[in-house]
Amino acid sequence: MGNLIEDRTLRDRLHVFADRAGAGQQLGLHLSGYRNQEIHLFAIPAGGVPVAAEIARALLIPLDLIIVRKIQLPWTTEAGFGALGPAGQAIFNEDLLRRMPISPEDIEAQVKKTAAAMRQREERLRGGKPYARLDGQTALVVDDGLASGYTMRAALQFLRGQGATKLIAAVPTGSERTVWTLLPLVDELYCLNVRGGFSFAVADAYENWYDLTEEEVLIILESLNSLA
Repeated sequence: MGNLIEDRTLRDRLHVFADRAGAGQQLGLHLSGYRNQEIHLFAIPAGGVPVAAEIARALLIPLDLIIVRKIQLPWTTEAGFGALGPAGQAIFNEDLLRRMPISPEDIEAQVKKTAAAMRQREERLRGGKPYARLDGQTALVVDDGLASGYTMRAALQFLRGQGATKLIAAVPTGSERTVWTLLPLVDELYCLNVRGGFSFAVADAYENWYDLTEEEVLIILESLNSLA
């Protein structure tokens, strides 16, 4: 079981961060012990990039992207039934699939659709660059929040497969249920704003929330390159 690092003063509160950059700055303070250490920092795009960029600045370490994607339900773009990792490994929400009227053919079609979208994002945002081996090293994965947690799980599974021996997840906000399901998969989980309750939306942690474009992600990455 991993170690949970949270800000107890933010427990169950809404709109506690001005925006993703502000949340990243707060996470950077909590992660300051890793400054200048040998650690590989990954952001899950798009929303995780402005958060991770501030962590990269605080810790003085490079930022890479890890392309994972929610596998959407056929009838909505708002909900998914799992996630796909960079190596094509699918993680399914088995409980949800048992309750949903979705056929094996539909599942296969959605996985293929997700894989195609991921290939495009890999080329656009990472230039098709291969992922490095991480044998015996530490990987830190950042996103802007944990709802179901399946994209984070897909990222962690892939990095473990790349040889990382210490896994750290860092998010500004997360569902309490998801936090507890992820803890066995990591060594440390930084989640400043843990929230319980039946419903959860990542956006509710932020005063200023919107969907980032890939162009904005590229601008943020370029700003980090200019500091190197």
